[in-house]
Amino acid sequence: MGAGAVVIVGAGPCGIGCARELVALGHENFTIVEARSTPGGLASSVVDPQGFTWDMGGHVVFSHYGEFDHLLDDVMHGDVERHERSSFVRIGDRWVPYPLQNNLHRLPDAVASEALVGLIDAQRSLATMTASDDLPVDFATWMESMFGEGICRHFMRPYNEKVWAHPAAEMSSGWIAERVSVVDWRHAVDSLVRRRDDLSWGPNNLFAFPSQGGTGEIYRRAAEPLAHHIVYDAPITGVDLEIRTVTTATGAVMSFDHLVWTGALDRLIELIADAPDAVRTAAAKLVHNSVTMVGVGYATPISDPGSWFYFPDPNVPFYRATNFAKYAAANVPGARTDLYSSWMTEIASSSWRPLEAEGLGDRVDAALRACGLVDDDAERVSTHVEHIPYGYPVPSVGRDAALRVIQPWLMAHDVLARGRFGAWKYELGNMDHAVKMGVDVARSLVSDSSEEAWSL
Repeated sequence: MGAGAVVIVGAGPCGIGCARELVALGHENFTIVEARSTPGGLASSVVDPQGFTWDMGGHVVFSHYGEFDHLLDDVMHGDVERHERSSFVRIGDRWVPYPLQNNLHRLPDAVASEALVGLIDAQRSLATMTASDDLPVDFATWMESMFGEGICRHFMRPYNEKVWAHPAAEMSSGWIAERVSVVDWRHAVDSLVRRRDDLSWGPNNLFAFPSQGGTGEIYRRAAEPLAHHIVYDAPITGVDLEIRTVTTATGAVMSFDHLVWTGALDRLIELIADAPDAVRTAAAKLVHNSVTMVGVGYATPISDPGSWFYFPDPNVPFYRATNFAKYAAANVPGARTDLYSSWMTEIASSSWRPLEAEGLGDRVDAALRACGLVDDDAERVSTHVEHIPYGYPVPSVGRDAALRVIQPWLMAHDVLARGRFGAWKYELGNMDHAVKMGVDVARSLVSDSSEEAWSL
């Protein structure tokens, strides 16, 4: 047991995962420091004054890792709802099953033809490349090379501008993996000719959701046995790596042998007074967006069977809308889905794409009605807004080079920055990734084992 005193900053999925594993390994010398008054971090949930439950953006429960499965089983005891994904993209006045590029036959004929021709031309061009040719590095070029102009013009380009709030040409393509469906043109032709839907792509085609309390219920339950280790309402205001202490806004000073940081990586560097110029310069190159969650509750029963919906149209304020009452009846007052429904929407913003906050709730409500998700005569009884300053870490072109400067320097000072914004890797941004990173950190501290999820 050579870990010594461990300070974990953040009681979200990564921090909770780390703490639970430390306890399982018999190491109790740790403290979790949380800025808020409740656990969960970006995976927390709130109940508004009208009794509607809202998450901090779109979360569904699926897993790549047994460690996350174990946490879920251990704390939820089966109190989850199981769903098959039913997801669509709004193109004009059409609902096209997700992923759009796998279901071109649902598009208007002229758009489908343009999309298919572009897809074939793009992939034939790729086929002529030799092994010595460089594949596209930036995301904009990658999209054009993989999908062609039609799919990019109608969906990929406008949607990604909305969701990232960052120019695609300034993003890397190295994060793609399972995040974007790459369809072979032959499969696209076959699906179009046969008029056959392809609905099963992706790891979240089957998912779970807590029966009550929103996503945050997972971490509320997981945090309960750790309560004596957690200090709430204690934002970190300073980090001293020479004497190995963190200082909180309450004036408390905590010593550590190892610091596990699950908050924003750029913020950590700001808090370290003697961080080298090269590390500060690298941190300044990290890019993120913000997400504003606008939840709208209605005094009308659930009518749409879908799970969530994507909106590339720039005139629609949100990039995604989630049929939140469908995830769990308890997300509406009294679990009365025969009386209430709720829609959780997400709007991304940045300095490149500023948020138009004025009248946002009214514009979201109008857009939900205009696209037919909400009836014109439905009574709106709740509008709840949550602004999340750090929504997603953007996989910018310079991200990996910056991380190769920052992370080794931190690790040399016994600081492990993990989780969605600690690792600053969107491709490791799901809850299961975060829990797994936390578990791996605990194991590395106690038994010097290698981390499995995170790497540079």
